[in-house]
Amino acid sequence: MATVTKSTLPAGSRRRRGVRIIHGLKWLTPGLRVKRWLLLIPIGLTPVLLGVIILMQLQAMNLFDWLDALAKNTFRLKLDLPQVFVPLGSGLILLGLCIMFASAVGVVRNIVSVVSPEQELYDLPDVIQKKRSLSQGPRIVVIGGGTGLSTLLRGLKRHTANLTAVVTMTDDGGSSGLLQRQMAGGMLPPGDIRNCLVALADAEPLMQELFQYRFETKDDTDGLSGHSFGNLLIAAMADITGDFEQAIEKTSSILAIRGRVLPSTVESVMLVGEMADGREVTGETSIAHDPAAIQHIKLCPDAPKPPLEVIEAIRTADVIVMGPGSVFTSVIPNLLVREIAQAIATSRAPKVYVCNVMTQPGETDGFAASDHVRAIEEHAQRHPLPDGQQRVMDFVLVNTARPSDEELLARYKKTGSQFVEPDVAEIAAMGYKPITGSFISESAVVRHDPEKLAKAILRVWSDRPFFGKQRQS
Repeated sequence: MATVTKSTLPAGSRRRRGVRIIHGLKWLTPGLRVKRWLLLIPIGLTPVLLGVIILMQLQAMNLFDWLDALAKNTFRLKLDLPQVFVPLGSGLILLGLCIMFASAVGVVRNIVSVVSPEQELYDLPDVIQKKRSLSQGPRIVVIGGGTGLSTLLRGLKRHTANLTAVVTMTDDGGSSGLLQRQMAGGMLPPGDIRNCLVALADAEPLMQELFQYRFETKDDTDGLSGHSFGNLLIAAMADITGDFEQAIEKTSSILAIRGRVLPSTVESVMLVGEMADGREVTGETSIAHDPAAIQHIKLCPDAPKPPLEVIEAIRTADVIVMGPGSVFTSVIPNLLVREIAQAIATSRAPKVYVCNVMTQPGETDGFAASDHVRAIEEHAQRHPLPDGQQRVMDFVLVNTARPSDEELLARYKKTGSQFVEPDVAEIAAMGYKPITGSFISESAVVRHDPEKLAKAILRVWSDRPFFGKQRQS
């Protein structure tokens, strides 16, 4: 084998090596306050070497003879006796290691004090361990929109950093709708994207509160009133970068999110509802407020393309989760993107649908849990899916705990909303595996508890060795 000499190395390799050396020497720059700690490394190495020499009885350059003479004359100790050289050598090695450990701690303390002044040094091992653990968590893709999706993400981010939220792009109400009409050339709705970014954020609470801040001005017609700061920031980022996906990526960096948030499509699409009375209603907000029941939902244009990152995330996912959220306006619109529905159907990962706790007026009036499942199934199968892969879910997570606050339920009933009946037997008869339990958090509203949801989904992932057997049976 030919020996590689400096002259035979490519010029690029020699240049990179030179750059690394130069960058390494920068640690010796005055003012960094790390040289004193780096100096402790050779100081600590000295007793370690002495300890090894004594323990191993090494005659290293007559050093052992010198040590032996010093020990005899000064301390009247014989280094050739095990009861002397074993504890002495071990003690010296331990002393040297302690000095080098103190050196490492000192270097880290100085670096952390500059890079992250708010981070306490004694918390650092816990932070590192936590981040390592989260980085090794399952790859989970969550598909939906609205507040239900952000609720689920808040629970999952405590267990894994490998999260991908795929968000519907049909919101046309509130601040998102205003921006679509106000921005020159239009833009994609940022509202659901913003909620997911905040839910996944590792940033300070004040930064999260800032992103959710909504302006209230003296004149409601001035164009600013009703906008949230986060939506305006995403709109500005999209205008600066000229790309909505880049805008999300830059905003994600500001919030230091765990995972990533992706739009289901970067094409401008509208939601069209086919109502029970035969009419077609255009726009998510109009559909939700129309008095007629929804029969079917479709997109216009009807064949938008998803980002390649969405398909890749689904392909490599360990678990795929849909919902919770508005069935017709948050979950189903994502499945109307043909490539997304096909990628989910062909995935070998366990697929979980999280059913809503309460019905939504104008969308799912009188729906039981099985009706939610049936609506998703019917819309997903409107696309030609691969033979034998006609389903986009395997498990249906259903809350079976009825809210105990009857007064709270009465308030919901006045708005036309009621408890979703958990007809688990019907879901099982449809060929799905129900996941039942108490998954609600009762406060001023009835909604899913983020931690309970996350743990239930992680149990599906932990049982994955048996999942393949179930698919083959």
